Amino acid sequence: MTRPTATVTPRAGEVDEVAAGRSHLVALFAVYLGLLAWAVLWKLEVPWVGEAGERIIKLVPFVATARAGASTPFDVVVNLLLFVPFGLYLGLLAPSVRWWKAAATVAAASLTFEVTQYVLAVGSSDLTDVLVNTAGGVLGFGLLVLARRRLGAGTGAVMGRICAIATVVALVAGAVVVASPLSFGTPQDVRCDPTHPGQCRVPGRPGGGD
Repeated sequence: MTRPTATVTPRAGEVDEVAAGRSHLVALFAVYLGLLAWAVLWKLEVPWVGEAGERIIKLVPFVATARAGASTPFDVVVNLLLFVPFGLYLGLLAPSVRWWKAAATVAAASLTFEVTQYVLAVGSSDLTDVLVNTAGGVLGFGLLVLARRRLGAGTGAVMGRICAIATVVALVAGAVVVASPLSFGTPQDVRCDPTHPGQCRVPGRPGGGD
């Protein structure tokens, strides 16, 4: 005679707690995406729409091209770090997702930002950014995998708190930037003259400005 197997049914309070935690995580992810869009598209400046002549596409990653300068180490590092939380949030919200699907999701989001930059003419659409942003997302996803191996079942709670703290800090930093009298400007690897569409200058080259 086989013994009946016992099934453990989670209590209503536990289900509500899990649902509330997931809702908070989704809200934090939405806030992060908003901040990310602001940082990527407008570099923490007041949103604007550029001129048609300022639309630049750079398909050769990292190196300088005829219309765009080489990617600086600072820009590469910043773009990498900006997308690390993306991978963390994806792993927390979809625990069973494979790393390559997470990478594809980050790449699609980054490509969407680059296309939006082109449409709005608010910076050069650079393949470098897609590659580096995707690497940042994969790095964040990998950090979550390592955390799960060490923390086990408590990973979600610990990483959720870390994401919450980081998002709040980013919000405060954004508020400080808005309230600050300083203008950081738009880091440009291409300078265009809106009065002469198609005429752009590459900083650091002869006749290309600073």
